[in-house]
Amino acid sequence: MERLDSLFQRLEQYYPDMVRLRRELHMYPELSFQEVNTPKKIAEFHKQLGLEVRTAVGGRGVVATLRGGKPGPTVALRADFDALPIQDEKEVEYKSRIPGVMHACGHDIHTATLIGVARVLSEVKDQLQGNIVFIHQFAEEVFPGGAKPMIEDGCLDGVDFIYGYHVWSDIPFGEIGLAEGYMMAAVDDFILTIKGKGGHGATPHVTIDPIVVGSQVVVNLQQVVSRQVDPLKPAVLTVGSFVSGNAFNVIPGTAQLKGTTRSFDEDVRESLGNSMQQIILATCIASGAIADIKFMKGYPAVHNHAEETKRIEKLAVPILGAHKVKQMTPIMAGEDFSYYLQKVPGTFFFVGGGNPELDAVYPHHHAKFDVDERAMLIGGKVFLSVVADHLL
Repeated sequence: MERLDSLFQRLEQYYPDMVRLRRELHMYPELSFQEVNTPKKIAEFHKQLGLEVRTAVGGRGVVATLRGGKPGPTVALRADFDALPIQDEKEVEYKSRIPGVMHACGHDIHTATLIGVARVLSEVKDQLQGNIVFIHQFAEEVFPGGAKPMIEDGCLDGVDFIYGYHVWSDIPFGEIGLAEGYMMAAVDDFILTIKGKGGHGATPHVTIDPIVVGSQVVVNLQQVVSRQVDPLKPAVLTVGSFVSGNAFNVIPGTAQLKGTTRSFDEDVRESLGNSMQQIILATCIASGAIADIKFMKGYPAVHNHAEETKRIEKLAVPILGAHKVKQMTPIMAGEDFSYYLQKVPGTFFFVGGGNPELDAVYPHHHAKFDVDERAMLIGGKVFLSVVADHLL
């Protein structure tokens, strides 16, 4: 039977190819729901490995299945492959060639990792006691996301366990972060249009100023988290956009506010929307303005299964050392990996990619975002370890 260290050696052998693939994806990124060439390339790689490949899963997803030589459980590994509408400002040879689009979150890293892992495992498939499903997901960055339609299209059919990772620039290279239970937040957005009565800036008494009303709304909304949410239950309410008017001496007729809420507990998630609606309506009514509120429910919270998180922790220690495998505090970013975890046991973990020596110090979604590419070896070895733990 194949030894784990032998699988690791194979992955290290293929690491230069993984880097080349990652950089090619980085140079030619594609936006969420607009992925055309990326899924074609992914599907071709898996077909060359002799795997069963489904394309256009849930829209633009790719699912490749490796069937082992013996019966056993089915383990799924997931990577995403969409990019962001950001101009790449890095000065590197693999800088994005597509104006205004870049991989500013590491999805190219995830994709290259998963293909490298598939290459290794395809060489020992006869020894596997079970099957592996490689899920390549489109559109993680933009709600409604790709996970849900891919699940509805059968990507988890017959799957017993699922695992995924995200490279993370805030974590130093050589470490991984784990969390049992809540790992990432539920994400909901809102758009508020305040309809007032416009007029001349010199005669405000005959207008209903939506800028003043909107300002009061922003201030009053600060009471939601500070006074209406249990302080032991995390929540965030952020107004990220306030747009109204464009002249010095004109009071506009409308103002538009956009924002987001983040939470873990479903009761808190529900109460945030209810409290916001009450405050917004009351503030607008008091000023004679009209409120048009649109709430958009996004991804649920990522809730890791305890047993599978402990499994990853146990398997990561021999790779990195116990002091490099860390329990982390949940973060308020969102991820539609949550939908997979609602269906089957699994866990989602972070692999450190930060390295000041490589200028890999910028946060995700930054124009100079980059990571230490060796994170692919760590993520890949953890994936190989969990597959071996189940199937070898």
